[in-house]
Amino acid sequence: MDGIFIFISLLLLMFFAYRGYSIILIAPAFAIVASLGSDYGVMPVFSEIYMTKAAEYIKTYYPVFLLGAVFAKIMEKGGLASAVAAKIVESLGEKQAILAVLLGCGVLTYGGLSVFVVAFVMYPFSAILFRRANIPKRLMPATLWMGIFTYAMIALPGTPQIQNVIPTAFFGTTTWAGIVTGLVGAAAYFLLGWGWISYRYKKLVSKGEGYGEHRLNEPEAVAEGMPHWGAASVPLLIVVIINLVMSNPFHWNWAYHWDPNSLAALVPLKISLLSPNVERVQSIWSINTALIVGSLCAAVIGRKRLKIRGGLLEPLNSGAISSVTAILNVASGYAYGSVIASLDGFQIIKNTLLNLSIGSGPLLSAIVTTNIMTGITGSASGGLTIALGMLGNEWLAWANSIGMPPDILHRIVCLASEGIDTVPHSGALVTLIAVCGLSHRESYYDVFVLTLIKPLIAVICLLFYSFTGLA
Repeated sequence: MDGIFIFISLLLLMFFAYRGYSIILIAPAFAIVASLGSDYGVMPVFSEIYMTKAAEYIKTYYPVFLLGAVFAKIMEKGGLASAVAAKIVESLGEKQAILAVLLGCGVLTYGGLSVFVVAFVMYPFSAILFRRANIPKRLMPATLWMGIFTYAMIALPGTPQIQNVIPTAFFGTTTWAGIVTGLVGAAAYFLLGWGWISYRYKKLVSKGEGYGEHRLNEPEAVAEGMPHWGAASVPLLIVVIINLVMSNPFHWNWAYHWDPNSLAALVPLKISLLSPNVERVQSIWSINTALIVGSLCAAVIGRKRLKIRGGLLEPLNSGAISSVTAILNVASGYAYGSVIASLDGFQIIKNTLLNLSIGSGPLLSAIVTTNIMTGITGSASGGLTIALGMLGNEWLAWANSIGMPPDILHRIVCLASEGIDTVPHSGALVTLIAVCGLSHRESYYDVFVLTLIKPLIAVICLLFYSFTGLA
């Protein structure tokens, strides 16, 4: 009986999410539906499981969401993000329009801007460049997605995006975990996006299709009066460098070392969500510090444009407000998955997923589980967090038992999170298509094809690690 209610709950969640209902509202409702066939009471499920798990997520990751959103808004309103994007687009030109968009998106994403801000910043440049090169506009959502949400968001080591931060709290790793595997995955994602979209462009052009007649959200011109691209790049570099030095993944003697006893004085307070050790939170502390310094630097460099547009107050407030919605969305998905994972009816599925393996390690189990959860939620971060909440401890124990470094586990689950998350009800995808002024009917075909291929990247990296032993 448990399994039936879980299945019904999942179908309802996907249906209503696709229809546009906020996951903040529907996740607790359908978590309760899933528990109706269990021995748990409705209110205990809501207040003691769902709300507790949501609180855990918010406690751990909210500072990253908050500071990341503020940094992104300052970069956006100060014109810094546009300056960097414009330089990349200008340097490569219309003959390399697809490559220019992929690289521009990647630079801004790796530099720490919110993925949604990158979409808004890059769209005008992409639309103008695609129009000049006569590239069919329907290819734009797929191009922007592969530039923003793949190689720079989850594959490149050190990326400050939340998807790369989440595993650090479960495995005690840093955002630089799995450097070799991450680079292999990044190259595979990049070449997949570039190769498929270039192929489709040539095929459509051979049939006589061009940019097309579009009126919705069509940009007229790129904004002028932006800072010099070199100065605008400094905050992006600062975020990456400070994160590297403070998280110190290579254990350099000269780099920063967090005091391993930092939490000791708090133990007597018996704080329920206190981290068990500094290793579980030092990567988050490092990114928070990097984003604060990056924001201050961006505010100084973009001060003239910020002053013209009303000062620093608006980007600070809008960034803070947007971060609340973002964290609640992901925390709701995580809490929903945690309720599902706690039910007896899910244990058979959980055990089946846990026993999947290639060789003697947990990597295949991690890939399949993460893909299933990202597909259900339509969210890389949400699905990743649910998968780790369900089986993260088991995967880590399994890896430790065979001498597998947690770094490879970190990188593989990150890569797997960007697999089938581009389902039609994906909130990020719906937003991106709307920004482009298109519809699912016009542009989803190429996204769908890439959705079928993307899960193979994590498997390729698993095989690479199995044959080489390089994490």
